[in-house]
Amino acid sequence: MWVCRALCGARTPAQLRRTLLPAWDRRRPAAASYSASAEPSRVRAVVYEHHGDPAKVVELKNLELAAMGGSDVHVKMLAAPVNPADINMIQGNYGILPKLPAVGGNEGVGQVVAVGSSVTGVKPGDWVIPANAGLGTWRTEAVFSKEALIRVPNDIPLQSAATLGVNPCTAYRMLMDFEQLRPGDSVIQNASNSGVGQAVIQIAAALGLRTINVVRDRPDIQKLTDRLKKIGAEHVITEEELRKHEMKNFFKDVPRPRLALNCVGGKSSTELLRHLAPGGTMVTYGGMAKQPVIASVSLFIFKDVKLRGFWLSQWKKDHSPEQFQGLILTLCDLIRQGQLMAPICSELPLQDYQRALETAMQPFVSSKQILTMG
Repeated sequence: MWVCRALCGARTPAQLRRTLLPAWDRRRPAAASYSASAEPSRVRAVVYEHHGDPAKVVELKNLELAAMGGSDVHVKMLAAPVNPADINMIQGNYGILPKLPAVGGNEGVGQVVAVGSSVTGVKPGDWVIPANAGLGTWRTEAVFSKEALIRVPNDIPLQSAATLGVNPCTAYRMLMDFEQLRPGDSVIQNASNSGVGQAVIQIAAALGLRTINVVRDRPDIQKLTDRLKKIGAEHVITEEELRKHEMKNFFKDVPRPRLALNCVGGKSSTELLRHLAPGGTMVTYGGMAKQPVIASVSLFIFKDVKLRGFWLSQWKKDHSPEQFQGLILTLCDLIRQGQLMAPICSELPLQDYQRALETAMQPFVSSKQILTMG
């Protein structure tokens, strides 16, 4: 098998073919010695003390930089995106909720300023990303435990590093872990313009897979279609087109997909299921429509379709930190070779967090909001 249930052993497409806790939670004595000492620093952070509407519960505050212990790492944050999961976490609607008050943000990249005396594996100047969700990346700097961080190469673009730890990882694992796909096989997905969707398009193209990318109709649909095809999408169709009788003719020339990736739910997910090949799998990793997945009995009996779910946080719990590091390095190889780019991003300074949140929550937004800490 070419594309199989690999655990990130491959490093290139060719081979494939064959806690950021706030200071009030982290008061600890300083270590006897560490590689560099930090003067008391003014930390700016986007904080929420209650769950609710982000526009009402989130504010920019000054925090005290926590004392640094021997196993800690002082990190200056460089950039951090605003993801749907970040919004859900602030609202209190997510599978992991940090202790309140909390700093927002689950993803981002920072540069190591200093390390504790017992820290190995990272050094000042290295880039690091969160090992797990709930770390609180929307801040200028912080002291983390070494276990809360994963080192990433600093020879990739900053936006790629800032958006590396969630969406590309989710895309890669869903393509690898549920169906044993071969070159030329098809994958269908909704929310194809999302961060995960764009990563699926690019990684699938690197693996020789064909993608059928479903998007909501919009005034600039041709512009979106062109942009997705530019990064490797083979077919881009609207939700309305997916429901039409003409799709039967479409699948005379394109093999029916063995894998469907659902981030929407409701009618959209029902349509994905309807077009799956017999024995195929639909993986649900989001629910943007806030509607249940509905599947007819006949699909189970006569087509033997399978319904699965994916959550990257659970995958990390089930696998070792070394396996996650391997996944990150695999994706970095794709980035270096120009086969995986960051989604289109709009950079905003940290103090403009309200505008970033408002934009991220609007429909039909084509760019990822990135908070920069410079």
